[in-house]
Amino acid sequence: MDLNKKNIKKIMGLIAFAILLYVGLQNTKIFAGALRYVIGLITPFLIGGCIAFVLNVPMRFFEKNIFAHKKWSATSRARKLKRILSLILTIVVVFGVVVVVLFMVVPELYKSFAAIGRELSYMSVRIPQMLDQAADMLPIFRDEIASLRDNFLNVDWREVGILIKDFLQNSNFLSSTLNIATSVASGVANTIIGLVFAIYILLQKENLGRQFRRLFYAVFPERHVDRFIEVCYLTSSSFNSFLSGQCLEAFILGLMFFITMSLFRMPYALVIAVLIGVTALIPIFGAFIGCIVGAFLILIANPVQALWFVLLFLVLQQIEGNIIYPRVVGSSVGLPSIWVLVAVTLGASFAGVLGILFAIPIVSVVYTLLREYVREQIRVRGIEEAKIR
Repeated sequence: MDLNKKNIKKIMGLIAFAILLYVGLQNTKIFAGALRYVIGLITPFLIGGCIAFVLNVPMRFFEKNIFAHKKWSATSRARKLKRILSLILTIVVVFGVVVVVLFMVVPELYKSFAAIGRELSYMSVRIPQMLDQAADMLPIFRDEIASLRDNFLNVDWREVGILIKDFLQNSNFLSSTLNIATSVASGVANTIIGLVFAIYILLQKENLGRQFRRLFYAVFPERHVDRFIEVCYLTSSSFNSFLSGQCLEAFILGLMFFITMSLFRMPYALVIAVLIGVTALIPIFGAFIGCIVGAFLILIANPVQALWFVLLFLVLQQIEGNIIYPRVVGSSVGLPSIWVLVAVTLGASFAGVLGILFAIPIVSVVYTLLREYVREQIRVRGIEEAKIR
């Protein structure tokens, strides 16, 4: 190797990297603490970037469809007003959907919990009655059921309350609750800061894009920056298609539940269908949240129908997860059905809900880039298509 100026810089860079790696491995606790501190500092901005990335999809839709007239692009002032109105309309629609769902679901949950509270207040009377009925239906177990009934009637509920109180006071329950409350408050604060940051990004995204492109072209080689920008555009296009397909899939699933629940005359058909449709925006696994809440609501009204609802959910979920979802979402991002399922599974394993949301667009980009590379290599090597087929 010639020891010219360029190669010497490469060698010095490798030596510096090796030294930093060695120091980091020798001081893993300090390094991990510093990394957590830095991540804590930038968390609101990471959240804001994710929010802006998501809200940009409907905002672009409103700009291209509702504010598509030439008068909205005639002057700089008109373009700014178009951007502000599109952003306001996006925020109103998103938060409007959340508020509507909450107003539909929360009152029903309150009624269900109130009904449970009323049932618990009569527990000391109803349980012995149920045990008497069970003894009549199962005479061979009459002695065991009678013993169970006597034990229940002899329970000192005041003593049970004292034991529960002592447990809560002497255990780590209160400290754990305080930690959870602190985490929730921190998460809310980060989300609010992130939302404000996202609004600034969306209002000035063209200027920010120009500034970053100028910075990258000034620092890195031009061909690398060109490739990086190409990948960014591909990622944005893939995520836009994914979000559109996900919304369509969630609407189809919600409509399926509304129709089938109405046919079987199950209670809360509209509420549960809307809830499952909204939670289904989380790929594959999100609808299970709606299933749990829906089963709980039906359980209070009719326990038998709650069981049938769970069975109905499992059937529709299999249809949705194995047929509808891979075809609707997979076709929208140009990803084969099998890789959609692989992406969701890996994303859930690595990063939970966020991993599920971003896994499909990321895998779609990797799949597209890999496909282009393979085709180019086959063309360069002159391999015949007949051998591949």
